Amino acid sequence: MATKISLNKSSLNKEKASLKTFNRYLPALELKRQQLMAERKKAEEALREVHDRIEHIEADIAAQLPMLACEDINIDDLVKVTNVVLTEQNIVGTSVPLLERVEVEVKPYSFLTKPHWVDFLVEKLKEMVELYVESQVRELRYQEISAATKTTSQRVNLFSKVLIPKTKQNIAKIKIFLSDQDRAGVVNAKISKGKMDAAEALMLKERAAAKAAAAS
Repeated sequence: MATKISLNKSSLNKEKASLKTFNRYLPALELKRQQLMAERKKAEEALREVHDRIEHIEADIAAQLPMLACEDINIDDLVKVTNVVLTEQNIVGTSVPLLERVEVEVKPYSFLTKPHWVDFLVEKLKEMVELYVESQVRELRYQEISAATKTTSQRVNLFSKVLIPKTKQNIAKIKIFLSDQDRAGVVNAKISKGKMDAAEALMLKERAAAKAAAAS
């Protein structure tokens, strides 16, 4: 249910003050929205980049190590993540995760029982697991920035499409009412003055008639 505004000068001043605040706050919100949109694009590109790097390594392994299809070679758990260190980064007032480092562990293996290409595979697997962790962090960054962009866009729309137009409408409504009141006051004053002038003229006429009657 819409709030009913008071049609008086005090309410007019209040609406004008609100409009001034909204107009001052809106540009800052719009700037923040634009900055977040730019950061969201960067985050999206960074996420796409890490996915491309993962695909490249997978293709490299498949091309250079077709022998991995041999079931006699056990490479399970050769590389595993032991620790992930994250920090926080402030982007236009939004806190997002930042990957500092990924710690991985290589399972000891005998050079005599494993083929020579296992060393190459281990290096590629290390890159792979690090990139998988990085992709998860970048995905989270993208989601956080996207959420902040959406919230800020909603606030921009609230100010530009709801609050400011409504406040301007209220100001116009109050001004029209007060202007009508002023005109009505002027008209009433003229009517009152006209009545007083007519009454005074009638009284003077009656006095003159009375004097004339007394003189005769």
